[in-house]
Amino acid sequence: MARTRTSISDLAQQLGISISTVSRALADHPSISDATKKKVWKLAKALHYQPNHMAAGLRKGRSNLLGVIVPHIDGHFFTMVVKGIEAVAAKAGYNVLICQSNEDVAHEQKNIETLLNAQVEGILVSLARTTRTFTHFEKVRMQQIPLVFFDRVLEGLDVSAVVIDDREGGYQATKHLLEQGYRRVAHFSGPQHLNIYKNRRQGYLDALHEYNLPVVEELIFNCNMALEDGERGIEYLLALPEPPDAVFSASDFSVVGALQLLKQRGLRVPQDIALVGFSNETFTSFTDPLLTSVDQRCEQMGQAAVRLFLEMREENDGLYSPRRVVLQPDLMVRASSGIKQQLEVEAD
Repeated sequence: MARTRTSISDLAQQLGISISTVSRALADHPSISDATKKKVWKLAKALHYQPNHMAAGLRKGRSNLLGVIVPHIDGHFFTMVVKGIEAVAAKAGYNVLICQSNEDVAHEQKNIETLLNAQVEGILVSLARTTRTFTHFEKVRMQQIPLVFFDRVLEGLDVSAVVIDDREGGYQATKHLLEQGYRRVAHFSGPQHLNIYKNRRQGYLDALHEYNLPVVEELIFNCNMALEDGERGIEYLLALPEPPDAVFSASDFSVVGALQLLKQRGLRVPQDIALVGFSNETFTSFTDPLLTSVDQRCEQMGQAAVRLFLEMREENDGLYSPRRVVLQPDLMVRASSGIKQQLEVEAD
């Protein structure tokens, strides 16, 4: 049997006083006598009364709720983004409701409905991989609720967002491999309708151009960036007449899949093929060898997203002019991308 929550009216009825008197007593209002306050607090404790802060907030036109939608909470990146969000939101007096889309646009649409029904004051969202339309977010705009995207944004949308400079990150990762002496660098590329994968690919192309290297289309493997995609991708690349000597992956998950298959084949990293990923997931510091990866400043991204929401919340007209915060990436160099010439000398 479900337990019935004690309400202010229950306290008032048992004590034979008005609801407003109970409410003032619980709030320690000076107009209520100490004797009455003592009786109210004693009964409230006995009946395990818990104040409904959400209802109280809504009566004042505030819910103090901030909605967050992430593709998943697996791995390091989104976990740390949420940590950053909760830290700044709590200081500003907001509670955070977290939803996962599980990389499914239909689930993401349900997440939006859930958060709107909860009367959140703002929504922060990182898009599902299958999202290709903005339609379900129009409901948020129509209700004049601040909407901030982070990390993943649909290309071409003029919306408020906090992103990493993915193009610079892709450029740094590829340039690093070229500086190490690798010349046939492959790329695991994600869905191009999402900003992160499109920009990381462009950074890869920028570095090739800087080194006067041609773009070899057979070296670009398009996938969904999952671990199994990395396995399929490296199988495809190894079967080429001239396999690559290095791979830059737009995701750590796919690059660790490649690493696993290379080990199964008896190939060495970086001696036979170098690897670089993107996101600096926790596991990159525990693989053998340790994986070079681009750090996305995930906790800082979450903090910046909440600050952007708070700025928008201060606007009185509800129009919320779009603005964008761009964070700078940081390449974390580890053993998976050793200097090619040095490795060749050591092999001799």
